[in-house]
Amino acid sequence: MIAGLKGVVETVDDDGAVIYAGGVGYLVFASGRTLRRLMPGEAAALLIETHVREDHIHLYGFLDRIERDWFRLLTTVQGVGARVALAILGQLSSDELTRAIASGDKGAMTRAPGVGPKLATRILSELKEKAGMIALGQAAHAAKGAKGAKGGKGDATAVAPDLIADAVSALVNLGYAPSEAFGAIGEASSELGPSADIARLIKGGLTRLAPADTRAGGR
Repeated sequence: MIAGLKGVVETVDDDGAVIYAGGVGYLVFASGRTLRRLMPGEAAALLIETHVREDHIHLYGFLDRIERDWFRLLTTVQGVGARVALAILGQLSSDELTRAIASGDKGAMTRAPGVGPKLATRILSELKEKAGMIALGQAAHAAKGAKGAKGGKGDATAVAPDLIADAVSALVNLGYAPSEAFGAIGEASSELGPSADIARLIKGGLTRLAPADTRAGGR
């Protein structure tokens, strides 16, 4: 099973690239967003998802873990194969995909080729909770790394996923970027622990997103 590939980009086409490593040319399928960052003649390092079928072995490549995680998540939805998942990732950045799922934006999902209204509805319905937890985990991990050994009082994963998703959606609807919303709600849920309710999560998130002078002097 191939999990990663480092080599030199030979060619880049509409749906994939050929990368030479150890004298072997590997055809790797990728999203348009990833392919636009690959340049023939330059070195590349990709995370790889290997799909083995009776009639083929396909390699799918990603420049970062977040895109790979979205690919894995999208392909859990019935009707979303690897090609459709790559089409979605080519149309929507990670932040845009998070925002679309958090806010139930069917129009954003149908921008991707192969995604009609019914499939878009299924994706939004099935992934709302899972997407929230993945993005929350990424934000919490980043925050933990930034804070060093300080840590928090509670455990974000102990808060009900639907509460987290609803709180994040509320902040997104107020105009905050999904990454900001997930980060703020992640910190709030870590502090509040499993006893947190939707109102306290939103209030905690807003407190963390407020300008420093407002937190210091406002009430």
